[in-house]
Amino acid sequence: MYTSLAADAPPIREPHHAPVAHLIRGGIVEGVHYGSVVVLGPDGEVRFRLGDIEAACYPRSALKPVQAVAMVRAGLPLDGELLSLAAASHSGEERHLAGVRRILERAGLTEDHLRNVPDLPFEPAFRDTWVRDGRPPSRLAQNCSGKHAAMLCTAALNGWSLDDYLDPVHPLQQAIAEIVEDLTGQRVATVSVDGCGAPLFAVSLHGLARAAARITTAAPGTPEARVADAMREHAEMASGSGRDVAALMRAVPGLLAKDGFEGVQVAALPDGGAVAVKIADGASRARVPVAAGALARAGVDPSLLAAFTREPLLGGGQPVGDVRPVAALDPVGVPARTEAFSGHW
Repeated sequence: MYTSLAADAPPIREPHHAPVAHLIRGGIVEGVHYGSVVVLGPDGEVRFRLGDIEAACYPRSALKPVQAVAMVRAGLPLDGELLSLAAASHSGEERHLAGVRRILERAGLTEDHLRNVPDLPFEPAFRDTWVRDGRPPSRLAQNCSGKHAAMLCTAALNGWSLDDYLDPVHPLQQAIAEIVEDLTGQRVATVSVDGCGAPLFAVSLHGLARAAARITTAAPGTPEARVADAMREHAEMASGSGRDVAALMRAVPGLLAKDGFEGVQVAALPDGGAVAVKIADGASRARVPVAAGALARAGVDPSLLAAFTREPLLGGGQPVGDVRPVAALDPVGVPARTEAFSGHW
């Protein structure tokens, strides 16, 4: 067992969420999404907040860059697209499946060693093709298989047992928990099980943003920088073709971004500015518009975010409204502050 030097764990409580997005239909607010948002400046200070940024929450897959850093620190010898895949919630494209096989082969392993839950591909188009071809759910197709393959590879390289690599007391998961606490700057509040079967560490939204900032500002060649470079340079391997998180990284120079189920989004800039978003009802449709508003608050030129600030709402097949961030987060009203980052990393 490791000894943590991090600050106290975030409190476990019902989060005090606030309105973060409106569903507008025909000029009327038809619905309100509650949630929480934090924006950190390059100095690490909180520049903007809505809702409850200090309560314990589950980052879900938004924590995968941190898990990948932990595995690289433990000796995982991946870079480029395969390291991006290790931090991925992939769509189930053939290149993703082939990449997972390559990671497993590095350690002399096969799909049979995976312990994530069998599933169909995440992206609807690939899922439909999979079903039409008569293929059953598989561990390889499940969107976290890259992370699981990397976990197995890390365990094998360290001589750790493989069958129980998802046990929270396994040396691999202990090593990951240690890095989660290191990068977030706080002790883990509690440990549960993610949808894929891996341990899920509860931290605060503030801590999640802090971890992302530390990854993007790390010195070249460090495990943190290797993960950030891999995800930014191979954004489609960390997500998939047509996925909003990949499009966001392409649109904003140097941005590292990762989504998670239940409405979680984290993103960080090369200068250390960072944002984290949690949509209370888990609605993905509000996640990106709210994150776009938060990024404008972090200093990103709002013109770079124009494609992400509204989620169209249709009526009779025609646009009749949209989901948009509340006024305090609306990038349209935030002046450009392009001097906040250089566009390089």
